[in-house]
Amino acid sequence: MSNLPLLGSVDCSSRYDAAPSRSSDGGLAFPLDDIDRPIVEKRLLRKLDLRVAFLVLVYIMNIMDRTNIAAARLRGFEEDLGMTGNQFNTLTSIFFVGYLFTQAPSNMILHHMKRPSLYLSGCMVTWAAITMCMSAVQTYHAALMLRFFIGFVEAAFFPGAIFLLSRWYKRNELGLRTAFLFCGTSISYAFGALIASGILASLDGVLGFTAWRWLFFVEGALTVATAVCAIWILPDFPSTPSIWLSPDEQILAKQRMKEEVVTRIEYEGKPEENSSGLAEALMDWRVWWLGVALNLIVASLSFSNFFPTLSATMGYSATTSLFLCAPPWILGTATSFVVARHSDVTGDRFWHISGPLLVGIAGFIIAISTMNTGMRYLSLFLMAQSSIAYAVALTWVMNTFSQSQSKRAAAIALINTMASVGNATSSYFWPSSWGPSYVNSCLICILTSVVSIAMFWVFREHLSRCNEATEAEEQVLGLPEGFRYLL
Repeated sequence: MSNLPLLGSVDCSSRYDAAPSRSSDGGLAFPLDDIDRPIVEKRLLRKLDLRVAFLVLVYIMNIMDRTNIAAARLRGFEEDLGMTGNQFNTLTSIFFVGYLFTQAPSNMILHHMKRPSLYLSGCMVTWAAITMCMSAVQTYHAALMLRFFIGFVEAAFFPGAIFLLSRWYKRNELGLRTAFLFCGTSISYAFGALIASGILASLDGVLGFTAWRWLFFVEGALTVATAVCAIWILPDFPSTPSIWLSPDEQILAKQRMKEEVVTRIEYEGKPEENSSGLAEALMDWRVWWLGVALNLIVASLSFSNFFPTLSATMGYSATTSLFLCAPPWILGTATSFVVARHSDVTGDRFWHISGPLLVGIAGFIIAISTMNTGMRYLSLFLMAQSSIAYAVALTWVMNTFSQSQSKRAAAIALINTMASVGNATSSYFWPSSWGPSYVNSCLICILTSVVSIAMFWVFREHLSRCNEATEAEEQVLGLPEGFRYLL
């Protein structure tokens, strides 16, 4: 059994009240004594990682359908719909209002489903169809309504995907896989901009439609095609029979998750009340604390929704500005893997959240200081480095709420819902009237980054005290070293 930290209850109670049952010889009882576990586990993870790679593709399409209005803005989207003032910001914000209604109930539904692949694929087809309808809008209010419903349906995907990962991977494996999934954001910002520039440049006027209408239609159609494939490729839960796993791999997948369970009730398989996980999450102060902290991280990352606009402040054409969006996110993707892997290897979460946020703060300071083209482009590279902080923070959330599957599902959804509020409000951090320097916008992002770092530090200190209390108990009772919270 790994000595990596396994988190206890809110009151920092001893792990010995919640440890998995053991065999008479003191080791964990495995049903796989007759197989070579390392070989089977390696094969299982290889198969699973390939399926998760497709999950990343789904997330890329998710982000593209969410952010394509930023590219459309460069080719007459606002003018054609007669938008004025902050109406574009409202169009960006309303998407995340839809998120608030769906994330928590969706994850509670997903927890009780046998085939999450069907559920997530169905949501994907729905939001893709609505995205295609965006190509036909004639008024601002019609676009506003469609954007709300795209967010309403899309909200099921990301917290659902995170929960799905937590049902397959162990704690020391989650950081890299969560980062791998979240890197879909950076990849989408990079290559989504390239795809958008190609569509906007080549299809303008085809069949009498403007370029931005083709952008919504083509990207929505690509998402539909991806969703159809996802029905057969996305993994279900380990408890659901899978034709892509051998019997030994299926047994091991289930056993790995049993080893991760902390509470005696969950380990013994006692049925949970449908509302118990949600009620426990609502009563846990850490859910609210982390929700606010992630809300602030999301607010500090609001620049990503306006990245083409920031790129355009350097004075290049719309097509060139979209091409210039790609390199910062490509570098951000590469460094994200390094940060996430190092976080898993070292067992550290706080500094791997704070470090990228501090790099992003440096980017904001440069952007405030000068309008020099080279320096502002450098600032975009530094800003893009901060996105991995959110992925590491989400991994910390899953590490913390590992007591039961239902509580973990509820906690992930609730925290993501609170984080989504940051997206809704931060859409107003970047009004066009503050451009082209966007000094006020950068100052707000610096403030939210600093406060989120402070909140995570307080949380780290709380977990550290819990670890110290457990260590003191072990010394008094003469017990061997047990599990610890990740810090």
